[in-house]
Amino acid sequence: MRPLETMSDFFTARVDGYDEHMLRDVEGCREGYPLMASLVPTHTRRLLDLGCGTGLELDEIFKRFPDLDVTGVDMTAAMLRELRAKHPDKQLTLICDDYFKADLGGGYDCAVSFETMHHFTQEKKTALYRRVCEALTPRGVYIECDYMADTQAQEDFFFSELARMRAEQGIPEDVFVHYDTPCTILNQIAMLKAAGFASVEQVMRIGGTCMLVAKK
Repeated sequence: MRPLETMSDFFTARVDGYDEHMLRDVEGCREGYPLMASLVPTHTRRLLDLGCGTGLELDEIFKRFPDLDVTGVDMTAAMLRELRAKHPDKQLTLICDDYFKADLGGGYDCAVSFETMHHFTQEKKTALYRRVCEALTPRGVYIECDYMADTQAQEDFFFSELARMRAEQGIPEDVFVHYDTPCTILNQIAMLKAAGFASVEQVMRIGGTCMLVAKK
């Protein structure tokens, strides 16, 4: 059995070729990046990007909002360096940290995440979504594009497999590792509503890649 890699080690090792992989190999991403950009509210001046990585979603968003003030949070320094190199002229505040613990700030018109939330428990995500909701302005919107499970049985299987591998490899619960644990769309919607969002709409599903728009 291949050992689990920490999240930062996994993405650091794959930063070269990451953009091509996401656009070519992950079903729904090629369509998802421009769709996400089109859904960012027209009044947006400040945007929070959770798990921003190399900024593939920002590549599209900057086409609509070239003067956007963006705060991006990601735990992989190599990815953030790639993002900075791609957009040296943009207003980017990049935070290399775990977004569950980082100070997210506030006053954002929009927050986004793209293919990053499918590694975490419902409990951790609900707490994060609550912080995101609080960081948004009254008309704020959160847009999430992510890998989501088809059924509750599938979700339960992924989490049980991760627990088994952690136990076998002696990896503590508080160490982030790269292993997919997607939740169902219904659970994702329930988490966002529990976190304080007034409405949540599913706007895309291509294979396992789904997009949700949550409004305060």
